[in-house]
Amino acid sequence: MNKQTARILLLMVTLGTLLGACGEKKDKNSTAGLQEKIPVLAMQDSTTYQFGEIKEGEIVEHAFKFKNGGQFPLIINNVTASCGCTIPEWPREPIAPNEEAAIMVRFNSKGKPGPQVKTITVYANTEPAYSELRLQGIVAAAPDTLSD
Repeated sequence: MNKQTARILLLMVTLGTLLGACGEKKDKNSTAGLQEKIPVLAMQDSTTYQFGEIKEGEIVEHAFKFKNGGQFPLIINNVTASCGCTIPEWPREPIAPNEEAAIMVRFNSKGKPGPQVKTITVYANTEPAYSELRLQGIVAAAPDTLSD
């Protein structure tokens, strides 16, 4: 390889490196811009609902109200509960930026005496990809109905 070929090769490698670095910087900046616009599940109240003390067999209902604090539509993919006694209902359609909505949660205390903590996990197109809500309280045992 002669000197002229070596110089051309070195110039091409240098230009390739510089162009590659420029492209990376652009990607980082555009990603940062998108991060600022990502949907945000902004709770309007606490993420924990304290229902106090109830009698066994009562049903607790609570609406966790939230707002999409991002600039893109918020899509809730799924909502799960830590126990079959807790049933969540959530909006199935996208929530527009600055729009408000709610996740309704029902806890059936039948057969659940004692202190209770039920966790509800919300999966959405947010960062992080999930959020947790909680129902907490005490279920007073029902009187024994089998007495003679």
